[in-house]
Amino acid sequence: MLSNLGGKIRESAVSVIPIMGIVILLHLFLAPLPEGGLSRFLVGGVLIIAGLSVFLTGADLGMVAFGQRVGGALTRRRNLPLILASSFIIGFAITIAEPDVQVLALQVVGIAPEINRALLLLMIASGVGLFLVVAMFRVIVQLPLRLLLIGFYFLVFGMSACIDPGFVGVAFDSGGATTGPITVPFIMAMGIGVASSITHRKGDDNSFGFVGLASIGPILAVAMMGLVSRVHLEAAPVESQASGDKKLAGLLDTFLSLLPHAFLDIALALAPLFVLFVVFQFVFLRLPFEQVRRMVLGFIYSFFGLVMFMTGVEGGFTPAGRALGIGLGGMADGWLLLPIGFLLGAMVVCAEPAVWVLAEQVESVSGGHIPRRHLLAALSISIAVAVTLGMFRVTTGVSIWWMLIPGYALALGLTAVTPPLFTAIAFDSGGVASGPMSTTFVLALTLGASVAVGGNPVTDAFGMVAMIAMAPLVTIQAFGMVVRRIERDRVARRQTRIIEKSGAGEERL
Repeated sequence: MLSNLGGKIRESAVSVIPIMGIVILLHLFLAPLPEGGLSRFLVGGVLIIAGLSVFLTGADLGMVAFGQRVGGALTRRRNLPLILASSFIIGFAITIAEPDVQVLALQVVGIAPEINRALLLLMIASGVGLFLVVAMFRVIVQLPLRLLLIGFYFLVFGMSACIDPGFVGVAFDSGGATTGPITVPFIMAMGIGVASSITHRKGDDNSFGFVGLASIGPILAVAMMGLVSRVHLEAAPVESQASGDKKLAGLLDTFLSLLPHAFLDIALALAPLFVLFVVFQFVFLRLPFEQVRRMVLGFIYSFFGLVMFMTGVEGGFTPAGRALGIGLGGMADGWLLLPIGFLLGAMVVCAEPAVWVLAEQVESVSGGHIPRRHLLAALSISIAVAVTLGMFRVTTGVSIWWMLIPGYALALGLTAVTPPLFTAIAFDSGGVASGPMSTTFVLALTLGASVAVGGNPVTDAFGMVAMIAMAPLVTIQAFGMVVRRIERDRVARRQTRIIEKSGAGEERL
């Protein structure tokens, strides 16, 4: 357990420290944080590293292990209604516990107080649960992933065109935030187990696509929320966003005052998942005492890790990101945000541990034709461009549709010419870069920058997480086309050699 915790600390530190380094440099040379802001940011960074490490360690012991056991138990029962109902309940519960979703909800409510945070969380979780059912049903009845993606994204864009513009960015950001450090491994562990048992194959395109489909659900659910509520979102005044900083005088008081709220929120978030674990243990799993003890210990670790993580986010990272965005947005009419955004985009993708796992996965399924370093470089550039475009949208106020429609049109168009396996991996990987650093810092900085340039943060800033999540859809499918071309050339060369050998044999005869 200690060795596992040490590995998680290294992963979390690699993810957070590069962002902390950029902030320190920006504070020293370009946009100084308010008095005490750097200290709060550094303490928040330490809490995020510690909290994320403890949380991920607990998730491996408890939630992910639970997901693997449930996937196997459900498959053995061969009961379709049971599999689908359990998929919804598990997708719902695991999304409520996802730290990225909790952070996004805080950011949304901080800018648009008319949105009810609890309702937003319920809609996002319901969307994931419903589309996890769709993903399971797809594998069971062998539906083509490509057709489902095209059909559902047409529905997404059709519904999004009918809602208040302020809900569009929030809806697409919800889809990106759900693919976080706990949702992805849990859903994939459960989904791959079900797929391999039903299709009796591992590593084919049926083993992927679960996360890609599940991330569509929150977009549709939040769009439905906007359609039904008919609320017109307006950004809260700048004074109300900063008032919390003025009331919290001391460094210690700042973080201690956040603890009771964090304890309550995380307890409510993890309670459904823990109750689900107890029910499944008595009804289906019946695991031995030692395994149950380890899983319960994992839930305890996850609880305290999430409390530290959320305290660090609220007390340090989010206020610093907003303040830095306001400072940078006020310089050179906001155009300095573009190179800063490019740098942050490149750093975010390199700092996310899930991206390195993805690169190894693609290198493996491509038979070594796509070296890990090449994919990392391509992802780094594409996500840097995505963040730069997001900053361009902040400085100019251009509609998010000018970014989303061409991007998704290209991604969905590529499904027609990309090997199905790479399409499935690409849409599963849409959220690997939109991890904790995107939702806690990059989005906060974008919101602050929008305030500084006199824009509307609701319409101009939200959507940044979606932009980051969209980049891998195109990049990985493009690499899949490269692999297909290499394989075709190899087959053609092999056939040429066979023909040449047969021709030489005939000449000898």
